[in-house]
Amino acid sequence: MAETLGSMIDKLSIKSIREFYIKKMVSSKKGSFSKEQLQQKLDILKKQKKALLLEIEQFIVCIPQNEMILKDEKLKLYNKPQTMNRIGKISSLSRGIDALTKKNLELWQLEDEARREDVSLSYIGKVKKKIDAANQQRNDLIDKIDELLEKNKKKKKM
Repeated sequence: MAETLGSMIDKLSIKSIREFYIKKMVSSKKGSFSKEQLQQKLDILKKQKKALLLEIEQFIVCIPQNEMILKDEKLKLYNKPQTMNRIGKISSLSRGIDALTKKNLELWQLEDEARREDVSLSYIGKVKKKIDAANQQRNDLIDKIDELLEKNKKKKKM
């Protein structure tokens, strides 16, 4: 799959959430990783974010020259059509990016909930269903960002 702006924004928001939680772990002094191990992870993450931010900037610069794939059709067959495109009305790139970031945070929290060991498997199953729905919305938001970018580019050509 080619990288699109939506997929890169998705990665960036996840890296930012991960950075937040690692920093939180460093300050809480709880967890299974030492402070040194967490700092190593933060250093790696900072390098990854820097590279990704550069990639996003290069992507945006290349858009006018038609050098970038703006939209990548997904061909997932396991999603039920009635669960797709349930993200509400998103009319701008910035609102799409904001919604995607919030959705990734929601997914992070749901995944944490699914890793709990003090709850029943049926509870975990219910959380898993929520994860599936939220992940579908995440994918729909990535597609929406790409669609809005494509529309904006076409408007500017006219």
